[in-house]
Amino acid sequence: MWEQSRYFDDFENAANYVNGRFDPKAAQALRAAHQHKLEEEARARREVRTIAQQHRPQSLRRN
Repeated sequence: MWEQSRYFDDFENAANYVNGRFDPKAAQALRAAHQHKLEEEARARREVRTIAQQHRPQSLRRN
């Protein structure tokens, strides 16, 4: 019974569908690509913030 329950959980999980089709591998790849994009955006924001702080006038810098 437990195996059957897990089987139906996979199909009921909306995160396993891509464009209306059940495709858990494509859904996982899509989630990984989205996570990678978020990490790259965060890295770029940190870099921009660091550059902005380096070029801020001395009187406005926080220590």
